[in-house]
Amino acid sequence: MKLFLSTVLLLAFSLGLRAEDKPAAPAYPLTACVVSGEELGSMGDTIHYIHKEEGKPDRVIKLCCKRCVSSFKKNPAKYLKQLDDAAKADKPAAGHSH
Repeated sequence: MKLFLSTVLLLAFSLGLRAEDKPAAPAYPLTACVVSGEELGSMGDTIHYIHKEEGKPDRVIKLCCKRCVSSFKKNPAKYLKQLDDAAKADKPAAGHSH
């Protein structure tokens, strides 16, 4: 096992691969819940909802509470657009309040 790890590390070093060379995942564009506008984490642990849409990659949607999951599911296109617009503008957007 030690030989295997040494070989892998040597190979990675010889190829010039470094952790900082890996592309970083894009930062989540909002600090507030896209549904309620509440600050993420202000109502307990942030909910990480996985939105699945056929033919598209899964997306992690951060919400302030479980109630917002059902609201998101009723109109995902609306909230996905807000997320995409915020990512393009690189600034937080807010939804409606509870």
